Amino acid sequence: MSGGYPQHPPGYGYGSPPAQPYTAAPYTAGAPPPPQPYGTPYAAAPYGAPSAPYSAPPGEKPPKDKHQAHGVGGAPPVHSGSYRPAGGYASPFASLLPSAFPPGTDPNVVACFQMADQDGSGFIDDKELQRALSSYNQSFSLRTVRLLMYLFTNTNTRKIGPKEFTSVFYSLQNWRAIFERFDRDRSGKIDANELREALLSLGFSVSPVVLDLLVSKFDKTGGKNKAIEYDNFIECCLTVKGLTEKFKEKDAMYSGNATFTYEAFMLTVLPFLIA
Repeated sequence: MSGGYPQHPPGYGYGSPPAQPYTAAPYTAGAPPPPQPYGTPYAAAPYGAPSAPYSAPPGEKPPKDKHQAHGVGGAPPVHSGSYRPAGGYASPFASLLPSAFPPGTDPNVVACFQMADQDGSGFIDDKELQRALSSYNQSFSLRTVRLLMYLFTNTNTRKIGPKEFTSVFYSLQNWRAIFERFDRDRSGKIDANELREALLSLGFSVSPVVLDLLVSKFDKTGGKNKAIEYDNFIECCLTVKGLTEKFKEKDAMYSGNATFTYEAFMLTVLPFLIA
């Protein structure tokens, strides 16, 4: 595995709705929209076998009482639980609670965090995290760093503690390995087909239309090369993974359909736009 990463420690696994919704009937994601007067007819045949954008492991029934984490390669759940919920929804600006490194965390990971935490507060901000990742040959834009922080803390406070930092560190290690596996020509980029395969390996089956949108969005040439470099691949994975996990919170039966109030829908999507 490239980048000089330490190995995983043993056993390291990967609000109340408003009184009045926007409309009388809540918004239902996943259901076919009403006929549109403009554009092409709605079509959402996904790649791969799953009928939903994710599926339960073979031989297992979808969970009914709790949500299954979607880590990569045994990585920890995205939401570490180190934030204070506000009512039924977690506030996007809730403050983080202090955390500690998981048992068995590689000393190099601990040292990397402590070097970035120059004031000894137990937290590092977005620029400090950006510098810390750069020291391991992981250079990202501030937007990508902030999206990482949001997904691993579920807040937009732009601070991260030891527990969340460790989750970020090992998840990036796994995602780099996936990128390199599908970058078969070693060009430093993956095309649309390779991106589709990479997302499938992560458990996400997206339609051709969504795939084209992702490539257009995350291709640095604005879609001309139809290929994505590593740093944008990470942002793409974070977006697909984060939105899918938010959707799954409302889709406990893995049916590919979920019902959202207007407030819940806005709180789901907006953090990905303002990261």
